[in-house]
Amino acid sequence: MTTTGVRLGDLVADLTGTDDGRPPVVLLHGLTFDRAMWAPVVEALGGRRAVAVDLPGHGDSPPRASYAPAEVADVLHEAVTAAGLKAPVLVGHSIGAVLATAYAARHPARAVLNIDQPLLAGPFADLLRSVEPVLRGPGYLSVWTTLSDGMGTEELSPSQRALLRSTPRQDLLLGYWKEVLETSPEELRRQRTDELTTLREQGTGYHHVSRAPLPPAYVRWLRSLLPSAGTTVLPGSGHFPQLARPASLVEILSGWG
Repeated sequence: MTTTGVRLGDLVADLTGTDDGRPPVVLLHGLTFDRAMWAPVVEALGGRRAVAVDLPGHGDSPPRASYAPAEVADVLHEAVTAAGLKAPVLVGHSIGAVLATAYAARHPARAVLNIDQPLLAGPFADLLRSVEPVLRGPGYLSVWTTLSDGMGTEELSPSQRALLRSTPRQDLLLGYWKEVLETSPEELRRQRTDELTTLREQGTGYHHVSRAPLPPAYVRWLRSLLPSAGTTVLPGSGHFPQLARPASLVEILSGWG
């Protein structure tokens, strides 16, 4: 079954597959993109129940006054509930992985698959703060261009790149990056630590996929909080393994039912 462009609460999504006893999958794209990027994963899921959501302010979903992760997580939960899903696996790409982690710390979830998104902002936060005046001005697109140039889209085929529909509006960049721009690194670390601690206490699965090996210090931090967390490196796919290596992601998902 495939139903496209369904309104679920405040969000718009595509519903695919059927209930087959396995936990349903909720697919969350990255900043400025939309649900179209999940087509290869949906195909690789082979009929497993899945919902690909347009995040607030993206695609066909309306904007919000606030894009704080906890608030967006609650909006996502309303959509998940409207779709009739219980305790899904959250698959989040880039900032979608931050939202997936926040969701799982606040609402029932079987597991989180994090696609290429370190939970500690680190150097990225330093970079954003250094260019904040530009980001808030008329030349804000130069910041996005610099970042997107490093996403490795040249490693994708033309048909794969065609699924990357990006709309880098200033309100989205400032809204979704507000947490990083205005919260101290220490507080951000505490927030992510609290979320992962909650996941451990709940027995929620976690797996981090990256395009290159994660820094050892980051892996130590992650596993100090979630000893069972898995990590997988998928080279040759840039920032978008869901496009270049969908079968590898689905194989990871199979470990959660």
